[in-house]
Amino acid sequence: MVRRAFLAGAAALLATPLIVRAQPPGNTARIGRLSPLSAEGDAPFMNAFRQALQELGWVEDRRFTMVSRFAEGRADRLPQLAASLVQAGVDVILTGSTPGAMAALKATSRIPIVMVTTGDPIGGGIVTSLARPGGNLTGVTALGGELSAKRLEALKGAVPSARRVAVLANPIAPYTGPFLAEREAVARDLGLKLRIVEARVPGELEAAFAEMAREQAEALMVLTDVMFISERRAIVELATRRRLPAVYFDRQFVDAGGLMFYGASLAHLYRRAAVFVDKILKGARPADLPIEQPTTFELVVNLRAARVLGLKIPPAFLLRADQVIE
Repeated sequence: MVRRAFLAGAAALLATPLIVRAQPPGNTARIGRLSPLSAEGDAPFMNAFRQALQELGWVEDRRFTMVSRFAEGRADRLPQLAASLVQAGVDVILTGSTPGAMAALKATSRIPIVMVTTGDPIGGGIVTSLARPGGNLTGVTALGGELSAKRLEALKGAVPSARRVAVLANPIAPYTGPFLAEREAVARDLGLKLRIVEARVPGELEAAFAEMAREQAEALMVLTDVMFISERRAIVELATRRRLPAVYFDRQFVDAGGLMFYGASLAHLYRRAAVFVDKILKGARPADLPIEQPTTFELVVNLRAARVLGLKIPPAFLLRADQVIE
């Protein structure tokens, strides 16, 4: 098992009108879940969250109940779903993704929010400081924007001959802008030519991969986006059909048959989120809980996918992997 350490900034107290009261003994806490995914896609993360809560002494249906809302991969639905959780009178909101955190913040300044996001909460405008989040939001972040360069390095290591790399991006996603701002420097350092290919909705994916073929792309990196997670099986199938070795931002792509993942374990992030929820339900203020970020990441390589692609990955690169799927 890969060990992961979490680093949090020093605790800070910020003045805020938010009042958080400890859950009275015998009362059942209502935890609102705002997910960008479907119930099926969300299940692995919520299983990890529930298990961690149970280890902290929270028994479901006795000490807490879940009130869940699923956006089914449509970020535009998140504001309405967040508002419905507020109307349901939940005690805390657990939200995934940068758009989900932003939707929850717009829906309430009173109910505590615990976020789990692979994006940059500072660059995304959620908070101005990780150590001093302020207001009614805290949680964990994998700072996915900073990992894009590392994912390209991993892709280059797995496919040393690649020069032309397609980057699948949703231009309206909050994660896309920071990468685009740094892409020239990243490409220059790795000797790569990057071609940004856009897809805003699932119906544009086929055309996006056709464009990659016309551009003679030799490999693929998929940028972080809610819609891409929901369409992971279609994306993996299209990459396989076009024989494009790909690196992904979420482990679920590899589980769906994709080649490679580099990043933080989202299941572990949700276990950490349970610690935040526990503290808040016991009376802690979100403003007093610094946002955590992982200091250790994992590289997962799917050799079965490599064989389907006809790709021979250098043995030296495989030695770097934390997990190799045979």
